[in-house]
Amino acid sequence: MTTSRKAIAGLLVCCCWGCAGVRAGRPGLRVGADGALLRNGQPFRGIGVNYFDAFYRTLKDPADTSYDTGFAELSRRGIPFVRLAGCGFWPADWKLYFEDKARYFALFDALVRSAEKHKVGLIPSLFWHSPTVPDLVGEPRDQWGNPQSKTHAFMRQYVAEVVGRYKRSPAIWGWEFGNEYNLDADLPNAAKHRPKIVPSLGTPTSRSPRDDVTHDMLAVAFAAFAREVRRHDPHRILTTGNSVPRPSAWHQWKEKSWTQDSQEQFAERLVLDNPDPIDVVSVHVYRDPMKRFGREVGAAEFLKLAVAVAKKAGKPLFVGEFGAGEAEPPNAEGTRKHFEGILAATEAAGVPLAALWVYDFAHQDKVWNVVPTNARAYQLDAVAAANQRLRGRRAAAAEGKPAE
Repeated sequence: MTTSRKAIAGLLVCCCWGCAGVRAGRPGLRVGADGALLRNGQPFRGIGVNYFDAFYRTLKDPADTSYDTGFAELSRRGIPFVRLAGCGFWPADWKLYFEDKARYFALFDALVRSAEKHKVGLIPSLFWHSPTVPDLVGEPRDQWGNPQSKTHAFMRQYVAEVVGRYKRSPAIWGWEFGNEYNLDADLPNAAKHRPKIVPSLGTPTSRSPRDDVTHDMLAVAFAAFAREVRRHDPHRILTTGNSVPRPSAWHQWKEKSWTQDSQEQFAERLVLDNPDPIDVVSVHVYRDPMKRFGREVGAAEFLKLAVAVAKKAGKPLFVGEFGAGEAEPPNAEGTRKHFEGILAATEAAGVPLAALWVYDFAHQDKVWNVVPTNARAYQLDAVAAANQRLRGRRAAAAEGKPAE
């Protein structure tokens, strides 16, 4: 198949990124020897946003490059990075990848160039939806636990292509495996929560117990992903994309029960959910307070504990999603207080990296979507103000002054 001029231009841009990357040293985020999150060799804290469909929208409609306007707005506000799906969601969304890979990557190139132009960091999640890769290769979901499977072979292929292509771009801040795979692990009622069956979107016509996953299977997949990324990019942060472990995750793992975990069991499961060579501990936090350890636990207390557990493991904590949606009008007082409480808890706990859910995602406009022109715009304002405070603290620390 003839390579398009645009694809060739994309390849040339990647070559230019390679040169720029060599001159600039190590781009993106990395983890220091002491477990600290570093950017440009210095300790870093920042709060970004989830821009879930920045790439997905252009996959569905190649003429839609509205992410460029979105990146420009985030840059103007000093919001430093986005977490996004670096792939399709359903199997059907991968059609272009299989039929015209040059065109697929030309679209990806354009997004990365836009982020680079606007100086917005990217943390692409490469396998967002847990059943999609197994569905694409005709295997059940339990093959995430088999390194010799077609599922793993496809994972390695896509990692090599994406990471190899963009590893020197300063736009790339880190690499993520997928989204919240851990929430499906060892469910006592797993049969009721198997992946959806939507043949028109490329899924199989049936599911079975082999589509159920365990924590141990996922640990195999996470570690294999990290090893494959490290073959191409030895420095940038690696994250699972996991949510916070379920309140009963340890007991699900050990005995398939809903018994609530103790604080110590939570800590054990949190570390196991983010196995080496994954070097960041990932959680998603929405509840404040939440039912944990047989009692109500506020977000501030919980995040301090999670930061401490991650630090003991020698890894920074990434709150990959936080936010406040609502069934009521988006300016409801309770919703605003809930959002402000979680954001304040994130700052107070010393969380190095966090991302608001969700920016410019029209599909969730009724409950979650945050844009500068809707009633949830105050959340963008608050995230921008928090980043300004964090930059001030970094500047003060660099000058040896006490932070205000």
